[in-house]
Amino acid sequence: MNISQASKLSGLSAKQIRDYEKAGLLPEMARSASGYRLYSDKMLARLHFIGNARKVGFSLAQIGELLKLNDDSQRSSREVKQLTEQHILELKAKIADLEAMVSLLQSWHCACQGNEKPECSILQGLEKHNF
Repeated sequence: MNISQASKLSGLSAKQIRDYEKAGLLPEMARSASGYRLYSDKMLARLHFIGNARKVGFSLAQIGELLKLNDDSQRSSREVKQLTEQHILELKAKIADLEAMVSLLQSWHCACQGNEKPECSILQGLEKHNF
């Protein structure tokens, strides 16, 4: 199948697929006589893997590690679990940071009168708050 078909079936754009190839997540593709990339069912499964890993927030480097583990029939699930555990900790830290941002913005928002006067706790907060 060509890149357009692989794109439709994987849910990834052709640009994403090319970027993943450049990043080394895909092996060099076979080419048609006219130079077009040819994707096998095995490569389509790899694209699904990459797309799903991106959807749960893994970085390209982490996906590379996961792919190496997936390709290694001698892998231990412990390695996969450790990599995933680290990712979960990173996601929880990001969630905590986002919740703190929401809380701070919410306090400024609630304090703002939202009337015709120029005073605004949101603008004051942005000006005075140290992160």
